[in-house]
Amino acid sequence: MSFQISGPMLFFGGPYSNLEALQAMHKVAMEKQIPADHCLCSGDVVAYCGDPGLCVDFMRDWGCQVVKGNCEESLGNEAQDCGCGFEEGTSCYVLSQQWFAYANSHLNDDQRAWMRNLPEMTKLQYQSLNLLAVHGGLEQTNKFVFASQEDIIADELALTNADIVLAGHCGIPFGKHISGKLWVNSGVIGMPANDGQAHTWYCLVQPQENGLEFSFHKLDYDHKVTAKKMQEKGLSSAYGDALVSGLWPGLNVLPEKEKSETGKNLASPSLFMSFSR
Repeated sequence: MSFQISGPMLFFGGPYSNLEALQAMHKVAMEKQIPADHCLCSGDVVAYCGDPGLCVDFMRDWGCQVVKGNCEESLGNEAQDCGCGFEEGTSCYVLSQQWFAYANSHLNDDQRAWMRNLPEMTKLQYQSLNLLAVHGGLEQTNKFVFASQEDIIADELALTNADIVLAGHCGIPFGKHISGKLWVNSGVIGMPANDGQAHTWYCLVQPQENGLEFSFHKLDYDHKVTAKKMQEKGLSSAYGDALVSGLWPGLNVLPEKEKSETGKNLASPSLFMSFSR
C-alpha cells in the first residue's frame, strides 16, 4: 500500500487493547485537526490490556492507517501464540500466554478478517522524501530494533531505498540518523516506555521548508481506569501494575544499554529531530 501526504501526520504504535489510550490518541488528532488518513499506527492494536474487540472497532471507525503487527498476524490467523518474539520460558513469554488467550477469545470473525487484510508495510510520499512504515523489521515482522543497536539499524536501512523508515514493536521511542537515512520508532501508546512514568509516547511529523521534523510527545490518559479493567477481567496484574508504575514486568527483550536506562525519565526535547534531502 502507498499514499501521498501533506501537512502534519500523527505516527504511533501499539494501542495494545488499551481503549483509554487509543481514545486519548484520537482526541489529540481531533485537537490538532489531523485527518484520519494522516494518522499512522505501526500495528499491535490488540495485546496486553482488556479491550481487544473495542480497540479494533474504534480503530476501524477512526479510519487511521494501520500496518500489520505480529499480533494482527497471529490473532487474524488464529495462531497459538502472539508471535511477539519472546524467548520461550522468559517472564514476557509466560505472561503472553494469558493475555493472548484472553484477546483470542474476545474477537469475532469480522475483526480477525480486518487484521488479516492489513498491509505488512506502507509506503508514503512526503514532499520529496520516501518513507516506509513497518512493524518491527523489514523482513521480520516481530524483529526488535532498539536505539543502541546501530549495526542492526544500518542493516535494516540497507534493505530499502526509502529515506526514512517508521517502525514500532520495541515499545521505546527513538530516532537514529545512519548513512544518510533515518529510522524512527514512535514508541507505543498502550504501555509505558519502561521509564518509570505512566504516560506513553507518540510522534508528530511536520513538514518544513527543507524536509520533515519529528517530535516525540507524551500521551496522558486515565491509566488507572485501564488497570482497573484488567483486574476486573482477571488479567495478570503484571501489566496492569506496569501501566501505573511505568516499569515493564520483564526486561528479557532489552539490550544491556536499554536495561540500564530502566526507570529513567525520557526527555522529549532530546528526541526532537529533523530530516531533509
